[in-house]
Amino acid sequence: MITILENVLDKETLVNIHNTLTLGEFYAGSDTAGWAAKSVKTNQQWQATPELESEVTNTLTSQLVTHSEFSTSTYAKKIAPFLISQSQHSGGYGDHVDDALMGSEAILRSDLSCTLFLSDPEDYQGGELVFSFGVQQLSYKLPAGHAIIYPSTSLHQVTPVTQGVRHVAVTWLESYIRHAEQREVLKDLDSARRDIMKQQGKSSAFDKISKSHANLLRLWAET
Repeated sequence: MITILENVLDKETLVNIHNTLTLGEFYAGSDTAGWAAKSVKTNQQWQATPELESEVTNTLTSQLVTHSEFSTSTYAKKIAPFLISQSQHSGGYGDHVDDALMGSEAILRSDLSCTLFLSDPEDYQGGELVFSFGVQQLSYKLPAGHAIIYPSTSLHQVTPVTQGVRHVAVTWLESYIRHAEQREVLKDLDSARRDIMKQQGKSSAFDKISKSHANLLRLWAET
């Protein structure tokens, strides 16, 4: 299941993030790629002082987790620090699957990946985030400030940026609900009960769906 979160970052926050990026530098993304991904990872990653990197991660994380749709889309247990990626001069990231385990000291199982767009689509050509599901391909190029959350198990790529510069922030999440099918059921139930509340107020149907949602969450959650 792919979820798009609109307006995670406002214009002021985007300006502040871009200003902060000028205080660091970008280096070859292949330096941090695994042995299989080195040949297809031609983007760049931002590096700055630990204080600046922490400041950016804290800002992005706080904005992401307070988005109204984040919690019921992810049931996030752990969130990795954000990485800032830059693609230009035909740079991108060929077909790959994200690592199953992230980190060195505090290990995170990557159930979900999140790309937060920092550049508007008009700022660059190419740079589509493309997912391959069997014979089907889905392509996304979202406005600055929007985020896309997708299964870390998916085969995906970033097509080469042939003109302009593409900036995104990427993170990974471990969910209390390991299985994507279960997360989808919980999201549908939550959406249904919210619709009922809007249309009918607190009713017997609302209470029954809320009960099922809570009990399934209790049954499936890994703490």
